[in-house]
Amino acid sequence: MGGESTTRTAPRSGGTGTGPAGGRTGQRLSGLAVALGLVLFLGGFAWAAVVYRPYTVPTSSMTPTIAMGDRVLAQRVDGDEIRRGDVVVFYDKSWVSNAPVVKRVVAVGGDTVACCTQGKLTVNGKPIDEPYLKGGVAEDKNIPTVKVPEGRLFLLGDERQGSLDSSAHLDDAAKGTVARADVTARVDAVVWPMKGMLERPTGFEQLGALSRPGPLRTIVLLVVVGAVLVLAGGAYGPIAKRLGRSRARARTEPAGAC
Repeated sequence: MGGESTTRTAPRSGGTGTGPAGGRTGQRLSGLAVALGLVLFLGGFAWAAVVYRPYTVPTSSMTPTIAMGDRVLAQRVDGDEIRRGDVVVFYDKSWVSNAPVVKRVVAVGGDTVACCTQGKLTVNGKPIDEPYLKGGVAEDKNIPTVKVPEGRLFLLGDERQGSLDSSAHLDDAAKGTVARADVTARVDAVVWPMKGMLERPTGFEQLGALSRPGPLRTIVLLVVVGAVLVLAGGAYGPIAKRLGRSRARARTEPAGAC
């Protein structure tokens, strides 16, 4: 019998069916991953758009916590949700006309605030540790004893010497305080440059509960997981196609002579 050369190709496995972009099950799972990823990714951004507002801080009065020109994300809140230690955004025409102001709340209605005792701010007679200040001390800023009226807030900048805050408005009828209703948002994070979430002001815990962190970490997690799912699902087709070609070449082998 004369010699001849033929080519044998291994048959495709039955069942799920194999196409150029992988099995049907794989294609369905990749499609599901992309769909779920888009929901999480877009849902995270939509949630952030509803809950948060971006602000650019125009002055250095909150350094070193927030520098001049930093971009922050602030959670929309009602004034009643504000607690001691919060960094807030508010509008007060007696301070700055039609422009947002960013300061830290150091006392609320009913509190008595003064500065300084051995380099520390005192609230209700208790010295407050403020590690977010430069050097961790209040720089001996002279604030006479002030009784904060109910429904109002006493606010200071973290750069105590250069900040035009409540201490600069003590001669006003409201003794430098701001109405809770004037607060529109609470700063959660500095996003540009990327400094991350603001640290918790634990020095105020002895006076009462602190504010709960906003949902920013959860939102970021949703966006990241969504992006990973979209990329992974989208990459499945090309990867499966390349693997399929490699397997097809491996199955193809020349037949021996008779």
